[in-house]
Amino acid sequence: MSTFSVAIVRYEKPLESVRRAVDLCQGLDHLPPKAKVFIKPNIVFWTRTTPFPKWGVITTSRVVEDMVVLLKERGIDEITIIEGITTFDPKDRETPAHAFETLGYPILQKKYGVKTLDIFERPFKKVDLGAGVVLNFNEDILQCDFVVNLPVLKTHAQTIVSLGIKNLKGLIDVASRKKCHSPDIQKDLSYMVARLANKLPPSFTLLDGIYTAERGPFFEGRLRRSNLLIASSDIFSADKVGAKVLGYDPSQVPHLVYVAEDFKRPVDLSDVEVVGEKIESVASYHEYAFPYTEDGKLPKPLEKLGVKGLSYPQYDSTICTYCSGFTTIMLMAIAHAWKGKPWDEVEILTGKRMKPSPGKKKTILLGKCMVQANKNSPDIQEMIPVKGCPPSLKEAMNALHQAGIDVSPSFFENMDMAAGFFFKRFEGKPDFDESFYQVSSL
Repeated sequence: MSTFSVAIVRYEKPLESVRRAVDLCQGLDHLPPKAKVFIKPNIVFWTRTTPFPKWGVITTSRVVEDMVVLLKERGIDEITIIEGITTFDPKDRETPAHAFETLGYPILQKKYGVKTLDIFERPFKKVDLGAGVVLNFNEDILQCDFVVNLPVLKTHAQTIVSLGIKNLKGLIDVASRKKCHSPDIQKDLSYMVARLANKLPPSFTLLDGIYTAERGPFFEGRLRRSNLLIASSDIFSADKVGAKVLGYDPSQVPHLVYVAEDFKRPVDLSDVEVVGEKIESVASYHEYAFPYTEDGKLPKPLEKLGVKGLSYPQYDSTICTYCSGFTTIMLMAIAHAWKGKPWDEVEILTGKRMKPSPGKKKTILLGKCMVQANKNSPDIQEMIPVKGCPPSLKEAMNALHQAGIDVSPSFFENMDMAAGFFFKRFEGKPDFDESFYQVSSL
């Protein structure tokens, strides 16, 4: 049986640590000469209005630049950083441009000739990934010679881990992303994600664990300074080791199980040679799920507040990025609105699969998918639909008001305020260093 090398390196110094990870696993040994290379970081969220926690959420600019230097040393001149940042306004191209600029990518262009590419400004191509999965991929990356995949080492509330394979979801169009969050029990999110790398050009994956995140992919969970790099020329092997380092056997991660089945590979590490640090010496359990009550009907923080008369069932894999972005705002607004008096048996449903509970007096259906799925349900006494894809924040606020939950408009007038709220947690903590997301012009 063939074995695949995966390097685990403790991050200690700029360039040297990334170089060691690459060299230990011989990750760039199959890089074609004069290759056209695309670098895929993970920029899962961005806002222009307020500072927000990037640690463990977004790939560090430090690792991006170090990889650029190593590629240049190998004679690679054509390097492009590619990403598809989800914005609530599909026509918003200013936010991705602001992300690229803030992360220092224009400086990389001046220093090394690196280009940037927003996939939503480029054409897509329908790709058959096998197993009945057909998605629309950015055409440019399909035509390149080599991909350097730079995800963050983090857990994910819907897929348990978000590593090399999951990072490729940022290369498909919005319709395909929504398609991945299918209500089909069999062809669910994990089933779709498992196939994302099937038509990828030759690649190298480096999991950026300088910072890691629990309960990702965003910043609501616990963010950590972990100082780890995990690297391999085999994306599946990198992800198996990454899962173990985060505290999960690969067999616990559904999309990794699908990959093993598809390629007739073991789901354990029997075909992997770990070089550098041992998994046991660096592994640290990272929770992936947000805490809910035992019956899954209410987030634990609301239970601790003593909230009564409200059911806000635990998210499932069918809720896509757009509607999941509402969850933080809704919960913060609801918590702030709680004054100790029970609400009138209100239920808030999300995603594509949830069904109303009999006996609830008011049922908020959040988003077009939920409205379509339950608009004729006999179990709804009073339906409060929040239509749209994505739905309007103002309509979500009005729905809560209609249900008798007197949330403050301030939470809904600027959705990005939540990002700023979470940023305050890290003020005065030297381990959380913004300079990792900057590029020196010198």
